[in-house]
Amino acid sequence: MLNLIKKTMLTGIGLALIAKDEVEELAKELVNKSTMSEKEGIKFIEDLQKKYDETQNRLEERVQQTAKEFLKKADVVTGDELRGLKKEIRELKKAISEGSEAS
Repeated sequence: MLNLIKKTMLTGIGLALIAKDEVEELAKELVNKSTMSEKEGIKFIEDLQKKYDETQNRLEERVQQTAKEFLKKADVVTGDELRGLKKEIRELKKAISEGSEAS
């Protein structure tokens, strides 16, 4: 099941990277065909890059949130939850051993 999640996430990232290359090519083509100055063209491409980066960050956040929700619904223990349980077990063992030593 985790492999399916990984493949889905990697596919989404791959599509986003392909889209980035296509957007950059389109931007360069528009700059070359338009009456934009080189400075305006550079600014245009930088603006597109910034928008792409923002969109990419939002996409990553959504994927992470969706994965967390899926794992919770599938009743899969996360690493943080497992570490918390291990800590509780250590503390309980310590309390039990201290209690039996006092008796």
